[in-house]
Amino acid sequence: MTFTAAEAPESLVHIVAPLPDDGRPRVHRGFLPAFAVVWLSVLTFCAIFAGALPFVKAPNKVSSKLKNSPSMEHWFGTDRIGRDVFSRAIYGARTSLKIAALSILIGIFIGGTIGLIAGYYRKKIDYVTSLFVDIMLAFPALVLALAITSTLGHGTNQVVLALSILSIAPLIRVVRAQTLVYAQREFVLAAKGLGARDGRILFREILPNVMPSLLTFSLTGLAILIVAEGGLAFLGQSVKLPTPTWGFMIVDGYPQLEHQWWICIFPCILLFLTVLSFNVLGDVLSKRFDIKESLA
Repeated sequence: MTFTAAEAPESLVHIVAPLPDDGRPRVHRGFLPAFAVVWLSVLTFCAIFAGALPFVKAPNKVSSKLKNSPSMEHWFGTDRIGRDVFSRAIYGARTSLKIAALSILIGIFIGGTIGLIAGYYRKKIDYVTSLFVDIMLAFPALVLALAITSTLGHGTNQVVLALSILSIAPLIRVVRAQTLVYAQREFVLAAKGLGARDGRILFREILPNVMPSLLTFSLTGLAILIVAEGGLAFLGQSVKLPTPTWGFMIVDGYPQLEHQWWICIFPCILLFLTVLSFNVLGDVLSKRFDIKESLA
């Protein structure tokens, strides 16, 4: 039995109707996520295996060519004392990615656990947690990070600690909001009715449903933490020299920007592409799991 477009039942028209278009060309919707995955994969691979790659030199090796512009020998040129900018940028990626990844993992563990408990038990625990989150989010993040690194000293551990503290409060808020939603769902109420323990409900019923939102926010958080580490390095409060970081490279090349632009511009490009890639992937996951609607 066939129908014309005008005679087709409403239910059938609904089934075969095309998906709404968001106004962006399909090639753009597919290109950016693919680029983000490829870029982050290549950058991570180079950062991890930098010491074994033949085209990556020692980051602090001094060449006889001072302030040399990009060439076949030095792809990104050399800095003011003759160090290869490309190699230092790759090792700087290792530093930035390691610090951001460790910070977000610590934030997920602490903030996620507190958010689950506050959203599930509510009452006084939720009140105290919400008050703590509001205070932390009201405090200027960069000032807090500077206070921690200035007090405890410079180093990878101190920077990771500072950025972990900054990531805890936003992660608590995200997980708590999701837990409040899922704690009232039928499958959780059914588990309670069957006598399931609170620990099982939290980690077997609620946590798997919270994970998409947590993963989406974590990707965006990685981008923010990479920028934060770069900001600390720019202010001289990140890891100790001569460990290369993108922030140190940018501030080192800024005075020579007019004549030796490559010293500053290439680390800026790497930082920009990395942050963009994390944000694009976070946006893709947000739309995939409909995060905005679930948080509403």
